Amino acid sequence: MDHSTEKNNRVYFSGEIVTEAAFSHEVYGEGFYEFYVKVLRLSGQADILPVTVSERLIKGNGLTVGSRICAVGQFRSYNKLEGGRSRLMLTVFVREIVAPSSANPNSIVLSGYICKPPVYRTTPFNREIADLLIAVNRAYNKSDYIPCIAWGRNARFVQTLKVGDRIALSGRIQSREYQKRLSETETVTMTAYEVSVSKLAAFDDGDFDLDGEFDLYSPAETTYNA
Repeated sequence: MDHSTEKNNRVYFSGEIVTEAAFSHEVYGEGFYEFYVKVLRLSGQADILPVTVSERLIKGNGLTVGSRICAVGQFRSYNKLEGGRSRLMLTVFVREIVAPSSANPNSIVLSGYICKPPVYRTTPFNREIADLLIAVNRAYNKSDYIPCIAWGRNARFVQTLKVGDRIALSGRIQSREYQKRLSETETVTMTAYEVSVSKLAAFDDGDFDLDGEFDLYSPAETTYNA
């Protein structure tokens, strides 16, 4: 396994499990389950994040509705066929359950490539926003496609980037509800997940000191490995 790809995509989160675990998939006889975790922001609002966990981690740590979970892992994507169309799905894949920490309860570090032209816009209140999609390499020649959103000065910088440019960033994973129109009379509430960027840098191919540039929780104690 290329361990450098593990550094390209790292997440730390801490929150409360708010749904029952539902079966997701099986790999080599090991079951994986998905549930949702409520992670509080400093503002008091909460992000509700989809989390995928091995059955061994669930049983070994007594993970049930209402329990607290602190974990490190990766923000992964996969395609799901819905109504004959492919939809990009996102989940936090847990690698380790870790000891509670005073670190930011929702932190992510990514390094990857711009894979769609960034979209820059301003809100009616003149707030600058840029949307970007990052392709992040994973082991075994796989990639995750992670939507991100940048603000202000970062948004102005992002609009200068081109497809294929390499970028590193840190921030948090946020959930956002929106209304999708199904017909003239019917709408449905959907949830989007994206990385809200707090810091970013563009760089040429080569070594980039992610650990030195971006802080993330480094587990001093692991209670169970995936």
